[in-house]
Amino acid sequence: RGRLRRRPGTVFIIGAVDSGMPTHVLVAVDGSDCSERAVEFVAAEWAEPPTTLLHVIDPVEAGYDAGVLPSGSEAWYRSATETATDLLSKRRARLVAARDGGEDGSDVDTTTEVGRPAATIVEVAEAVGADHVVVGSHGRKGVSRLVLGSVAESVVRRSPVPVTVVR
Repeated sequence: RGRLRRRPGTVFIIGAVDSGMPTHVLVAVDGSDCSERAVEFVAAEWAEPPTTLLHVIDPVEAGYDAGVLPSGSEAWYRSATETATDLLSKRRARLVAARDGGEDGSDVDTTTEVGRPAATIVEVAEAVGADHVVVGSHGRKGVSRLVLGSVAESVVRRSPVPVTVVR
């Protein structure tokens, strides 16, 4: 389907060989250092295209099935939403400042969704018309990767558009 290219540092680009500038980039943001590096990568690589920063609230973290929040979970959901809003606001400010010195930033949107992270990232990329997805990878290996899975790997496998994985 595509090729794997490694760039200096720990950036992997999976997908189409075209090295042109994307027209819309989706960046998955989860609060980790690797997702921060993903935002920094986009700021350094692509100053022009509209960008959507996405945070996925995973109900599995609260012990619920994706998409099903029972009636005692309002406090958990409210807290997760507040955390997401704060996180996205900070990442957006950094991206806007790095791109154009803090201009209006009208080319950077943020969104929060509830669901399983990998599937939701791919769905939102399609919904917003993104032609490139950027995700961070924790770089887990061995048993922890088997137990915890890899959102980045699942996004790479599911995405119909090129994916850049930043570690």
